[in-house]
Amino acid sequence: MKVSLDISMYPLDQHFVEPILAFIARLEQQPGLVIKRNSLSTQVFGDLQHIMQLMTDEITEVFNQNPNTVFVLKLVGQDRSD
Repeated sequence: MKVSLDISMYPLDQHFVEPILAFIARLEQQPGLVIKRNSLSTQVFGDLQHIMQLMTDEITEVFNQNPNTVFVLKLVGQDRSD
């Protein structure tokens, strides 16, 4: 099943830009996904199972580095990348 995920990441730290850019860069390295950036969030388009496993892995990594990070995830049950 193809889905669309909208992610907003808020590191509660005065040095917040670098962790966000690093998170997005790791997402962009994943094969089989379409990643679109904008000024407020990042959209990920692809297979539901792949995206959810990726989010589990990547959010765990972020929380291990900075547990004072907030994520807002919005998921749609279709690929809305067009």
